[in-house]
Amino acid sequence: MGHTCFEIDESEGVAHVRLCRPDEFNTMTPEFWRELPEIIDELSDSGRARVVVLSSTGKHFCAGMDLAVFTGGSGAGVTGDAITEVGRQRAALRYNVLHLQDALTSLERARMPVLVAIQGGCVGGAVDMVTAADCRYASADAWFCIQEINIGMTADVGTLQRLPKLIPEGVARELAYTGRRMDAQRAAELGLVNEVFDDHEALLEGVHEIAAEIASKSPLAVHGTKATINYSRDHSVEDSLAYIAAWQTGMFQPDDMMESFRAKTEGREPVFDDLGPLRKGL
Repeated sequence: MGHTCFEIDESEGVAHVRLCRPDEFNTMTPEFWRELPEIIDELSDSGRARVVVLSSTGKHFCAGMDLAVFTGGSGAGVTGDAITEVGRQRAALRYNVLHLQDALTSLERARMPVLVAIQGGCVGGAVDMVTAADCRYASADAWFCIQEINIGMTADVGTLQRLPKLIPEGVARELAYTGRRMDAQRAAELGLVNEVFDDHEALLEGVHEIAAEIASKSPLAVHGTKATINYSRDHSVEDSLAYIAAWQTGMFQPDDMMESFRAKTEGREPVFDDLGPLRKGL
């Protein structure tokens, strides 16, 4: 299936999803908001990929929301353009915003980790997107900007909810209130990005090495780890301990552990089954 905004390669358990509109700085068009969750949900549901690497092309990672999303020119606008009564128009707007939020939450919802490789500008809606991923990596020229405040609006697709849980709240507030840029080195110091690479080529090479290492582990154990960390972020320690106890009771089976022990004894790399496809509906 062809996509307007993305290119996809899959190899050895790693799905590489690339934003592919470099001449337009990979802005988030109406097609972007349809295609991203379709791609991520399909990869997650199929169980083929063990890791997703989300990267971009050109000078900038992503310049944020495209104007067409606001105007609704392609049927994915946020203005409720076909509705004239104010209450109904506002209700439609709310659901459109929830739709955009859910598109990015697909990264968080995916059964496998999503690693993002960021070069150049990561602006506005792109910050919403990368904060929904598991890990972020950057080239030395990368920078981040909560652009919404600079155009007279409040960020509403995830940055204000996720960023304060990734970096100190006071810093997140300052960035959100001022719209200032934060460079890659500062982002690394604060923990927003895991590592800074010299350039885009080194960035992609480094992130793929990390992805390959994750892909070599038990997919079920990685899935459980992601689900548990996500749950723990939003719940108390007591609730989170109860969650992992319930998870282990249902999902932990000794096959992968035994394969790890056998592989170590036999001096080889362990071989694990993929997660396998999900069956949704009947």
